[in-house]
Amino acid sequence: MRVLITGAAGFLGSHLCDRFLREGHIVIAMDNLITGNTANIEHLAGHDNFQFIKHDVTNYIYVEGEIDAVLHFASPASPIDYLEFPIPTLKVGALGTHKALGLAKDKSARFLLASTSEIYGDPLVHPQPEDYWGNVNPIGPRGVYDEAKRFAEAMTMAYHRYHGVDTRIVRIFNTYGPRMRAEDGRAVPNFIAQALRGEPLTVYGDGSQTRSLCYVSDEVDGIYRLLQSNEVEPVNIGNPSNEITMLDLARKIIELAGSQSTVKFVQPKDSRIQDDPKVRRPDISKAKRILKWEPKILLDDGLRDTIEYFRSTVST
Repeated sequence: MRVLITGAAGFLGSHLCDRFLREGHIVIAMDNLITGNTANIEHLAGHDNFQFIKHDVTNYIYVEGEIDAVLHFASPASPIDYLEFPIPTLKVGALGTHKALGLAKDKSARFLLASTSEIYGDPLVHPQPEDYWGNVNPIGPRGVYDEAKRFAEAMTMAYHRYHGVDTRIVRIFNTYGPRMRAEDGRAVPNFIAQALRGEPLTVYGDGSQTRSLCYVSDEVDGIYRLLQSNEVEPVNIGNPSNEITMLDLARKIIELAGSQSTVKFVQPKDSRIQDDPKVRRPDISKAKRILKWEPKILLDDGLRDTIEYFRSTVST
């Protein structure tokens, strides 16, 4: 296949580039680098089947030649990013999705939307199945991301029903691994960077909120399988076995990093934790049934690999 991946210089996007190239496909990578980093894809420079285009996908997308699949992964994806870039976050979810769908329609290409577990908001159902509609605050600070993704799902389904575009929607749960940015505000890179520097690990609130952490290779495998499938409606991809409180995660990272850091409980002055989900765990029965997929990487093993990556990138 010849595939276009938007947001390709980001954490997940860059790993997707690796996977598609490894499978023998041709990859056109696109990113405006607002939160992406060319360092994530510099190892692909000179690859015969790889091309990078710097472009903001909220503007008209032009790509020469045939395209077999469009994977739309462009978007700020952490609270610190979408609180800093609220309007670009809304625009890439709305205008960017519209432009990417338009390209897929024009090229008769399959379209895969990177949606998120955040569309469930602060859930009243646990774990979260795909038929749960969510509990989202549309006017809260996190609404710029949550509602952008919910709109993107609605537009994707409209293009499927009205224009007949062959679409897929993946709802991505918390994913971690190499190439995350130390300063992106999410728990795993935050805690690892603090542990490696010997700083206190800052836990928001009492640390009882949970996340289910999926290692990046498992996440990418689920996404790749979904693209190959015939499933049109959303599919959760995440790791329900690795649900952990933020306090226990901080303590685990201190231990695995061999750090002398301690835990510090904080109440941030900004709006970072307003509407912060108290629990998060995917129901992946649909992915197991349809994609024959389930995660394989144990939390401790994935965290060890991620810690080793950060040892080479975090200044101590």
